[in-house]
Amino acid sequence: MTTIAPLPDGVIERYANVPAANVGDSQERFGVASGLLPVWKGARLAGPAFTVWTRPGDNLYVHEALDAAKPGDVIVINGHGDLTRAIIGDLIGIRAKTLGIAGFVIDGAVRDADALEECGMPVFARTVTPAGPYKHGPGRLQQPVAIAGVVVTPGDIIVADADGVVVVQRADAERVLVEAERIEASEAAKRIRYATNASA
Repeated sequence: MTTIAPLPDGVIERYANVPAANVGDSQERFGVASGLLPVWKGARLAGPAFTVWTRPGDNLYVHEALDAAKPGDVIVINGHGDLTRAIIGDLIGIRAKTLGIAGFVIDGAVRDADALEECGMPVFARTVTPAGPYKHGPGRLQQPVAIAGVVVTPGDIIVADADGVVVVQRADAERVLVEAERIEASEAAKRIRYATNASA
């Protein structure tokens, strides 16, 4: 598996405070994984990608990923957009929470939405289904994967909130962050100005 050098201190924490929309705007709307939405209201995450490539509807290698990922990682799963079988449910979510995993982004389906919210595990996916997964493989870890038409390389930055998921290439992480913060500050100033004018 690929060894990823750590990001400078504070980068992930700063990304966690920037809306995904501003991150997408800061890279000319590239890297937006449209169609992947939060499984529960209020879910949001930011962190480096730990990638999983699996057969549709199969989660054997998700279990392998939990054994290999580091605290703070976002497990990003190419489930081929399959809507018929849940790749994860609350048992994986609870285990991931105890391991310090930041969350999941899944190009596929999940289940146990209420329980995932209850344990506080942010999950972004295409849909929810009660149908459980297969556990046969095959799969790959820490290789480039595709989610919703966006390539994710191990260590790329994932930012996700109510609007959806954005991917930032690792090499561009600091530059995109500065631009996203600039856009957010500019928009915040406009909101104040518009609100002031509306109340005048």
